[in-house]
Amino acid sequence: MIITLSFLIFSCSSLITAWSTNQTDLHSLLAMKQAIVDPYGALNSWNESTPFCGWNGIQCGRMHPDRVVAIKLYSRGLMGSLSPHIGNLSFLRIINLNNNSFRGRIPEEIGLLRRLMYIEFSNNSFLGTIPKNISQCRNLVYLNLIDNNFSGTIPPELQLLKKLRDLGIGKNKLLSGPIPQSIGNLTSLTQLALRSCSLSGEIPESLAQLRSLGILDLGDNNLSGTIPRSLFNMSTIYSLKVYSNSLQGSIPYDIGLTLPNLRELVLAQNQFSGGVPISLSNASSLERLVLSINNFTGRMPRFDELSRLRSLYAATTFINDDIGFISSLTNCTKLQDLDLGENPFISGTIPDTIANMSKYLGALGIYSTQVVGKIPSGIGNLVGLSLVQLYNNKLEGPIPLSMGTLSNLYVLDLGDNGFTGDIPTNFGNLSLLTNLYLQGNNFSGHIPKSIGNCSNLLELYLSRNNLIGSIPQEILIPVLSISLDLSYNALMGSIPIEVGSLKNLAILDLSNNRLSGLIPNSLRTCISLEQLDLEGNLFEGQLPEGLSSLMGLTNLDLSRNNLSGTIPSSFGMLRLQQLNLSFNRLQGQVPTTGVFKNKTAISLQGNKQLCGGILELNLPPCPSSSSSSPISSRKNLSTPLKIVIPIAGVAAILCLVVFLYKIRASKKSPSSPPSFAGVTFLRLSYSDLLKATGGFAEANLVGFGRFGHVYKGILDDGVTVIAVKVLNLVTKGASKSFSAECNALRGIRHRNLLKILSVCESIDFQENDFKALVYEFKANGSLDKWLYYNGEREEGSDARLRNLDITERLNIAIDVAQALEYLHCGTESIIVHGDLKPSNILLGEDMSACVGDFGLSKILSSVVPPHESSSISTIGIKGTIGYVPPEYGMINSISTKGDVYSYGILVLEMFTNRRPTDDSFIDHVNLHNFVRAAFPNRVMEIVDPLIRIGPQQNDTEFEGCVCSIISIGLRCSKEISGERMSITNVVRELHKIRNKLSS
Repeated sequence: MIITLSFLIFSCSSLITAWSTNQTDLHSLLAMKQAIVDPYGALNSWNESTPFCGWNGIQCGRMHPDRVVAIKLYSRGLMGSLSPHIGNLSFLRIINLNNNSFRGRIPEEIGLLRRLMYIEFSNNSFLGTIPKNISQCRNLVYLNLIDNNFSGTIPPELQLLKKLRDLGIGKNKLLSGPIPQSIGNLTSLTQLALRSCSLSGEIPESLAQLRSLGILDLGDNNLSGTIPRSLFNMSTIYSLKVYSNSLQGSIPYDIGLTLPNLRELVLAQNQFSGGVPISLSNASSLERLVLSINNFTGRMPRFDELSRLRSLYAATTFINDDIGFISSLTNCTKLQDLDLGENPFISGTIPDTIANMSKYLGALGIYSTQVVGKIPSGIGNLVGLSLVQLYNNKLEGPIPLSMGTLSNLYVLDLGDNGFTGDIPTNFGNLSLLTNLYLQGNNFSGHIPKSIGNCSNLLELYLSRNNLIGSIPQEILIPVLSISLDLSYNALMGSIPIEVGSLKNLAILDLSNNRLSGLIPNSLRTCISLEQLDLEGNLFEGQLPEGLSSLMGLTNLDLSRNNLSGTIPSSFGMLRLQQLNLSFNRLQGQVPTTGVFKNKTAISLQGNKQLCGGILELNLPPCPSSSSSSPISSRKNLSTPLKIVIPIAGVAAILCLVVFLYKIRASKKSPSSPPSFAGVTFLRLSYSDLLKATGGFAEANLVGFGRFGHVYKGILDDGVTVIAVKVLNLVTKGASKSFSAECNALRGIRHRNLLKILSVCESIDFQENDFKALVYEFKANGSLDKWLYYNGEREEGSDARLRNLDITERLNIAIDVAQALEYLHCGTESIIVHGDLKPSNILLGEDMSACVGDFGLSKILSSVVPPHESSSISTIGIKGTIGYVPPEYGMINSISTKGDVYSYGILVLEMFTNRRPTDDSFIDHVNLHNFVRAAFPNRVMEIVDPLIRIGPQQNDTEFEGCVCSIISIGLRCSKEISGERMSITNVVRELHKIRNKLSS
């Protein structure tokens, strides 16, 4: 009886204790919720009506089912602060708040969590110093504070975390001071990421004590001195990045022997000197070597043994060698990128052995060197080339015809050499070409009409050659959107009337030729023109009134021609910054509005019959009839009026000046919008956008996202339909998103990229900051709407919404792939989109697809492009759950391979109609694994049943095409980045599928 009673007492005591601790966790979580701002309802389940172990993001233990062991609230759009009540969750082992907008300090109470093993706080706005009390979490193995606003120094107390394996504190620009010597006591570390802070001083010798370290990233800081010699004896290191510092000294000659596991060595943008260590040729695991922008001298090592080498960047290194050393790279059978540009001491001729280089070579840069001779015809064997930069050398002779067979070329730059002969007509076979630079050579003959077959061409530079004949109308490709430059040749004849088809072109330069006839009025339809240069020709006739419709025009040069007549007063309505009409035969009144009010912005000399204008031009007054002249009218006034009128006028002007001054003083000046080279730029104010969208009316709301809302609008002309993305500047990251989108879109053009029309950075009528981006409106909305439209048509919605058939989905997949290929390979810089998903794919009237929303994009230097799984160019990855590649984790490296992963998921989603965040995907099952399990035998069981079979396809053909497309999606979304397809191969394979489907 006594034993039974004791047992009951013990049981009751245990239940009371469990209930008490259970209540502690409950009240702690509710207190945490009170400190969090939850705009998207992620914490709606956090209420007392349901057990907290079932709340969103909460996980309880197995041995202690009533205690919280994990909080996983990553990418929920949460704001606010982290409550000190977090310290009461004594069983907590994991807390993941990645990719939110938390601000304020991390509470010191976090040090009470003695069981805590995993802290993931990256991509937030936490501030203040890193709390020293974290050092009390002695079981911590993972600590990631990357991309916040921490300040102060790295606390030396972190040395107490003896079990810590992964430490990321990068991208905290206010974090300063030296790297503590005490970090060397964290002997379990395998990854140390301290990049993109403001750390200074020297790299501590104590880091050599980290005998398990595999990744050391100290890039983009203010570090100085030399790299400690002992670091080069750490045989476990496979990734060493110290780029963008002020480090100096030489690299040890035996580095290739002492770091036997080295896969990635990034030394760019420092002051390293001496020779490039020959022993690197023995680093058999080396995949990526970046030496660019240093003071290395001497010869380059021969890399015959580096069979895994994928990228070699040695631009601006001052190496002194014969270009023939690239023959040693023929054994590097996986080489994808080679950049040797801006090296004035590289000389010799390009060896014929270039024909034997890697079939995967995609980017070849030998520019601004002393290389001479001809381009070997064997270059045509390098069928994988998408970027060729051979400009500013001393190359000569004709262009080998084999270059016209490089069907994957996007960018071909042969400018500023001594090439002779005709421009090869088979350049017209380069159907993927977006940028062609042939300027500054000695090409002769006619411009090949076949260039008109380059249907993706955005830029064409043929200036400063000896070209003759007329301008072929065939080369006036409507897709040209950046620049067409034919200046300084000997072209004759008139400008083809078809020039009006260049509606997207920003720069047209036909200057200094022998063109004649009238300037065609069809130029009025080139509504995107910003710069028009026709000077130094033989044009005659009057200035076309049609030029007045080019409201985006900022520079107009018509000088040194035979133009006559008067200057149209409508030219004063243009937003010109420079106007040159000098040395023509113009006459009559000079306008006094617009650009004509600024003497330094216009040039009129050599037109002897002009008159009037502003006084500063010192032109003679224009003759006028006495009956209507102001002087004559003034003579008829009475004497009192002659006195009163001037006084009243002066008083009115003074009142107006005072009034305007007060208004100006009461408002802050809006900042100037960013410039977009090669992009039509409408000047739109906050008031213009307010009017166009009906006051940002809800009826005009067409979409919304984390950083703002998108409205449909119509400009004052009643014709131009726009999409206005208004940033919610209260949201953390919105301004950063705005800057990223502006930077990414500056100077890029492609028919499958959403066209930006304007940027507005101002203040609203309540004097709040206002930022918006204005895009071309796409009538068919987002791909997301078409994939998941539920059939309930709202008033005013597009009645054409229907199921997409296989051909339409395939065409959309091709359009998106072509856009990515241009971003990755088609510009001087490499652009990673970073957030590819159906809601960011917009569809036009013809169902062609455009990629939009560059708010999370990153621009990566062409010196160090991110073709591998990591990049030195950015830290702090954001994105959308389900589309973010698995490698975007602790080290937060971004790459084009990440875009390929997102693209693969997008393809799988399009053809299965399952979101990657589908509730049926749990544990290790995701969209990729779900599809892979059914591929290929059961693939038709998981394909969207609403894909209609076209009338020309039988079941076998249909299934074959679907399997081929699904295969591409699976190969793009592989977990290991190096195993994914290249986007160039994706485009090629999809085109083959489309050809088969339509045959």
